[in-house]
Amino acid sequence: MENHHVLFSAAVFILCLSLHCTGSEENFVYSSFADAGEANLALDGAATITPEGLLQLTDKVANIQGHAFYPTPFQFKKQPNGTVQSFSVAFVFGIFSPYPDASTDGMAFVVAPNKSFPGASSAQYLGLLNSSNNNNTSNNMFAVEIDTAQNNEMNDIDSYHIGVDINSLISEKSHPIGFYDDKHGGVFKNLTLECSNCKRFQVWVDYNGETTQINITLAPIKVQAKPTRPLLSVIFNLSTVLTDKAYIGFSAATGPITSRYYVIGWSFAMNAPAPAIKIARLPRLPCPRDNSLQKILKITLPIVNAALIFAIIILLVRRQQRYAELREDWEVEFGPHRFSYKDLHNATEGFKSKHILGTGGFGKVYKGVLRKSKMEVAVKKVSHGSNQGMKEFISEVVSIGHLRHRNLVQLLGYCRRKGELLLVYDYMSNGSLDKYLYGEDNKPVLDWTQRMQIIKDVASGLFYLHEKWDKVVIHRDIKASNVLLDSEMNARLGDFGLARLYDHGTNPQTTHLVGTMGFIAPELARTGKASPLTDVFAFGTFLLEVTCGRWPVSNSAHHGRKMLVDWVLQHWHRGSLLETVDPKLHGIYNDDEVCLVLTLGLMCSHPIPNARPIMRQIMQYLDGDAPLPEFTPANLSSSLLAMMQDEGFDPYVAQYPWSANSLGTMTPEILSGR
Repeated sequence: MENHHVLFSAAVFILCLSLHCTGSEENFVYSSFADAGEANLALDGAATITPEGLLQLTDKVANIQGHAFYPTPFQFKKQPNGTVQSFSVAFVFGIFSPYPDASTDGMAFVVAPNKSFPGASSAQYLGLLNSSNNNNTSNNMFAVEIDTAQNNEMNDIDSYHIGVDINSLISEKSHPIGFYDDKHGGVFKNLTLECSNCKRFQVWVDYNGETTQINITLAPIKVQAKPTRPLLSVIFNLSTVLTDKAYIGFSAATGPITSRYYVIGWSFAMNAPAPAIKIARLPRLPCPRDNSLQKILKITLPIVNAALIFAIIILLVRRQQRYAELREDWEVEFGPHRFSYKDLHNATEGFKSKHILGTGGFGKVYKGVLRKSKMEVAVKKVSHGSNQGMKEFISEVVSIGHLRHRNLVQLLGYCRRKGELLLVYDYMSNGSLDKYLYGEDNKPVLDWTQRMQIIKDVASGLFYLHEKWDKVVIHRDIKASNVLLDSEMNARLGDFGLARLYDHGTNPQTTHLVGTMGFIAPELARTGKASPLTDVFAFGTFLLEVTCGRWPVSNSAHHGRKMLVDWVLQHWHRGSLLETVDPKLHGIYNDDEVCLVLTLGLMCSHPIPNARPIMRQIMQYLDGDAPLPEFTPANLSSSLLAMMQDEGFDPYVAQYPWSANSLGTMTPEILSGR
C-alpha cells in the first residue's frame, strides 16, 4: 500500500511540475500552458491560450494589445518599504509575422503593482503606458522589453533590441538582439528574430537584491545552457521602484503590422535561480503548413469540377468588383502599409456623408471604425491621375508612415483604387483647432494655458520633422485647421509632407505653389521652393492666429484685404501689443507669455528667410531656455525693399501686403539672422 501511495504522489508531482508547479509560493514553472486558464493566469485584451498550449498575447490584428499575468502578487519586499529580494525569471518566446523581416511593435516581461493597464496605448507603448504617464515615477514598473520596431520617440537604438525599462518605455539601457556563445570562446553573435520562420528564443532575467544588478541573458532555444555572459547588465536599485507586493506577467502590442507574440514557457523564483523549463515539452509555433497536397488534388480534380470552381470564381470576382483596387508589382514592397479597400469601405459604411469629418483642397475626410480591431481611424479620399510620379509619392507616404511623435498625427497607411488614393490616419476625437478658435460647431473657448500648450505641441512636432528624424520633412501647410486635438486635448500636426501631391503630373520645369494665403512665405511665392524656413514663416502666422483668434487674412469693404501680421506689427510699433489678444479670453492670460508669443510670431514672419529663427531656437524661446532677441524701432523700409529687389523680389513686393512701415520695424539683428 505504501508503494502505491509513493507512486501516486510522484505522479502528481511530475504532472504539477510540467504544468504549473510551485514548490513553494515563491516559485513556479510552466513548460506548457495547455491546462492553464483563469485560475492560473489572468488574461485580458487579445491574450489567449491556444489548444496547443501556447500563451498567445496578440492576434492577427493591427494596433491591439494583450496581457497575461500570474493571478496573485508576489512579496518582493519582506518588510514594508524594505529592500526588494533577489528574483529570477526565465521564459521562452516566439514571434510570427506575415513579413520575414518586419514586425511591430514588441512584447515585455513586466513587474507592476497591478495586472491591468487602463488607458494604455498599443504600438510603441507595448500596452503598458501612454503618452501622458510615460516616465511617471508613480508607475512603479520594471520591464524587460523585446522591441521589434525602431521608434525615435523612445530613443530606440534599432529595430530589434532588448531593453531594461524603469517606469518608462525609454530604456535605461538596451542592446541589439544576440548572445555570447560559450562554444566559440564567448564571442558575440547577432540574432535575427526571423518573424516568419517560427524561431524560439529563451530569456533569463536575474536581479541581485544585494548588489542591485540586473542581468538579461538571451539565447536561441537550441542553446539549452544559459550563456555565461549576460547580454545586458544594469545597476539599478529596484527597491526605489517596486511596491511591497507586485504582479508579474507579460504584455505585447502591435502597430501597423499585424504580429503574433507568443510565450511558450515560463518560470520564476524568489531568492533562487528560476526553475529549468523543460525544452522538450514545449509546444512549437504554428508555422504555415505546406499546401502542396492541396495543389495536387486541385490539379487532379475532374474537368467538370474544375469548370464549376471556375464559374464560382467568376461569380465571386463580379461580386467583388465594387471593392476592386489598383495594385501594381512595384507596390509589393509597401505591403505592410497597404489597407484593403473593402476594409475601408466597411469602416466608413460605404463612405456615407454622415461620417464626413471635413473637406479640404485634397478631398474629403471620413471617420471610420475598422471592424476587426475596433480602431477608430480617419480616411482621406484624394483624387489622382495615373502617372509615373505616383510610385514616388507612395514611397514617400510609406516613409512618412514611419514617423512617430506624440505631436504628429500617425499616418497608418494607404489604399489605391481606380482614380482615388485613400490615406488612413489615427482618429483625433476633438477635431481641428480652428473650430475652437472661431467658435464653430459650438466648440468651447480655449483658455490661454491650453493655447500655450498647443503652441508648444505644434512647435515640438515641427522641430521633430525638421531636425530630429533621419530625413528633413517640410510640412508646407501649417495652419490651425491642420492641427488636430486628441482625446486629452494634446495638439498633433496633421497632413505633413502631403503637399507634394500637388507636384505630381506637373512639368518639372515649372513650379506649382501650394499652401494657404497668409501662411505663404515671400520666397515661396516667388520661387515655389519650400524649405524649413518657409515652414517657420507659416508657424509665425499660426502663433498670431492662435493668440489673436483672428484669420490670417481678412477682407473689409472699407479697408480691403488686411493681413494679420501687419495689424499685429502696427500695434507692436505703437506699444499696444496686448490689444491684439483674442477678446474671448476676457483679459485672463499671462502678459509675458502673450508678448513672447506675439513677438516670436513677428520674428518668424519676417520676409527675409535668414532673419527667421529655426525651430530649435523657437523651442528654446518657448521653453524659456533662451531670451528673445530685443526689438528696437528702426526705419529700414528703404534698405529692406532695396535688398528684396536685389534678390529679385520686386515683382512680388507690390503684391505682398506687408506695408513699408511694417518692414521698417525690424532690427538689424533680426534682418541679418543673428
